[in-house]
Amino acid sequence: MLGRKQHCHNPGKTFALIANALRISKQSRNRNPFDTTMNIAEIRDDFAFLDDWEDKYRYVIELGKSLPEMPEAVKTEANKVRGCVSQVWLQTTRSDGSLHFTGDSDAMIVRGLVAILLAIYQDRTPKEILETDAREVFRDLGLKDHLTPQRSNGFASMVDRIQSDAHAALAAS
Repeated sequence: MLGRKQHCHNPGKTFALIANALRISKQSRNRNPFDTTMNIAEIRDDFAFLDDWEDKYRYVIELGKSLPEMPEAVKTEANKVRGCVSQVWLQTTRSDGSLHFTGDSDAMIVRGLVAILLAIYQDRTPKEILETDAREVFRDLGLKDHLTPQRSNGFASMVDRIQSDAHAALAAS
């Protein structure tokens, strides 16, 4: 009997999905840094399709490769996220009532986590950001159970930073 959704480990389909993420990665290198190709619904669907955690890790890494390059001049102490073992930078800018984020990390898997966060929060109002629980998305994707505690803590620090910036933007408006 089949459930709601069939899951089978099909290397051909897995490769196609990862290849698509790589294609997005290559296309994104010259795009507007505020343009997010992947949205969180697509990422959720892709995660649901992949059964093997090794494939999911590769997919997260490819998502990280899809992030636009962050200029070295923006990798400042002010943009550095505290509480991460890896170096992580998040720059927040405001435009038309929404917050825009640029992010980077020196660790490939963490860069992928940054890409997931941008898919959740990019171009949202501060109120929408504060109403969105990225930790729940993290749990729903299964990342909480499959990443090291240090990476999970780093993810929480990134969420805290984004929410802190949303609080500050809300207070300033």
